[in-house]
Amino acid sequence: MAPRDVAAGGLRIAVVSPLYESVPPQLYGGTERVVSYLTEELIRLGHEVTLFATADSRTRAHLRPYARTGLRLDPDCHDPLAHHFAMIHDVAQAAREFDVIHFNIDYLHFPVSRALGLNSITTLHGRLDLPDLVPVYRRFHDLPLVSISDAQRSPLPWAGWIATVYHGIPTGMLCQGDGGGGYLAFLGRISPEKRPDRAIRIARRAGILLKIAAKIDKADTEYFRTVIEPMLGPGAEFVGEIADGDKQEFLGNARALMFPIDWPEPFGLVMIEAMACGTPVIAFPCGSVPEVVDDGVTGRIVASEDEAVAALVHLDRIDRSACRRRFEERFTDTRMASDYVRVYAQLRAHALAAPVRAAAA
Repeated sequence: MAPRDVAAGGLRIAVVSPLYESVPPQLYGGTERVVSYLTEELIRLGHEVTLFATADSRTRAHLRPYARTGLRLDPDCHDPLAHHFAMIHDVAQAAREFDVIHFNIDYLHFPVSRALGLNSITTLHGRLDLPDLVPVYRRFHDLPLVSISDAQRSPLPWAGWIATVYHGIPTGMLCQGDGGGGYLAFLGRISPEKRPDRAIRIARRAGILLKIAAKIDKADTEYFRTVIEPMLGPGAEFVGEIADGDKQEFLGNARALMFPIDWPEPFGLVMIEAMACGTPVIAFPCGSVPEVVDDGVTGRIVASEDEAVAALVHLDRIDRSACRRRFEERFTDTRMASDYVRVYAQLRAHALAAPVRAAAA
């Protein structure tokens, strides 16, 4: 089936999601959450979307299901890669049904994509500073990649980058809050690189209650037990993992979001969720942070715990309405989907030109 010409209207798009969480996730899960926002907005913009995801996913797209539920929460799943390889096989089998295939599963499909010449792009959602990744991306340097921040590219600047597309979320999902809860929020995942320990120290020094809403992966259980749990108590409260429906209250009532990371964060979806609530972000300048946070408008970028404490003293200098407006300007699902459609069009134009180039040769 030939790629559809732009005059024919909407594109036929396959969006391939990881199977670790449903789309959208029931609880934690950044990649699958972004896949959901993108899929639904592409449909609203008039495109025909097929979503390859778990069977319990909720979508207006045509769902091709794999795994009965998100594999992270499935006690019967012992080999998640098996499910992904089955899905990749079926995506390849159905490739002629689509104008473009949008993979969101890291590099698992690379050999198949190259061998079959699939008209596809791959958005990379994770950190890329691990030496183990270099041989893979060296061998597949020709495959088109999308980064979620410019900073994410820095370990592999020679890879096949064709665009950076920042994440976006629906404008109506969260609304501006007043910060009336008076506390600081930490939202996401308990892990050494997210530095909840740093958040606790900063909050205590500032004399402001810190509420920690986060999941604990098995790999981080010992870290939580030995480092974070002993730090809890007066001034630091652990509330556990929360769902999407709880974020409005949690973030909207917070005076600020604490994002004191010390790792190369590829994007940090929680930062724009906070901005959507008008809640300023206090963040350390790692990874994507300088690209996402507009210092003095949507929060403060600080280089030390001392600077973070000082920023909390002057939180009233951040206008929550201006914070919300900047979110609407930069980080909506409509902007994200429109950016991807431009990438898809670029890929389709290349595919349409391929027969012409072959004939000329």
